[in-house]
Amino acid sequence: MADIFAVTQQALLGFDVELVDVERAPLGLLRVVIDRPEGVRIEDCEQVSRQLSHAFEVDNIDYKRLEVSSPGVDRPLRRLADYVRFADQRIELRLREAVESRKVFTGVLRVAGDESPALSLEYEDQTGKLQTLPFSFDDVDRAHLDPLLDFKGKKQ
Repeated sequence: MADIFAVTQQALLGFDVELVDVERAPLGLLRVVIDRPEGVRIEDCEQVSRQLSHAFEVDNIDYKRLEVSSPGVDRPLRRLADYVRFADQRIELRLREAVESRKVFTGVLRVAGDESPALSLEYEDQTGKLQTLPFSFDDVDRAHLDPLLDFKGKKQ
């Protein structure tokens, strides 16, 4: 899978998109997730799909169907740069090791510093009191944005 990710990343150089994820799914589906700071447009997906179809053919990457999409409102956070980019946003965080008998926390991501950023999560405990959970990038099993949506579908 690392080879497919690398080929995909190389093929997208010069495009104004960020490669978020590449995933093989059942029945030969190859799913590519892209993002842009101002949001992914259908035109972006079309251009990336055409480019990747050619690149995958040249590199003999086997798939039956290619799907290019945006990460959606619950975008996964895969790299340290994602944490910096989405500082002060609401996220759901799953840690590798339990802290106070919990692995999953939901709250506001805080990032301090530039060189090697210090990460923390502000969350409410069971009593409703605001707590701060410091963590490192290596402590994270997985994380994704967890925006609050109103009934009109707008992020808060």
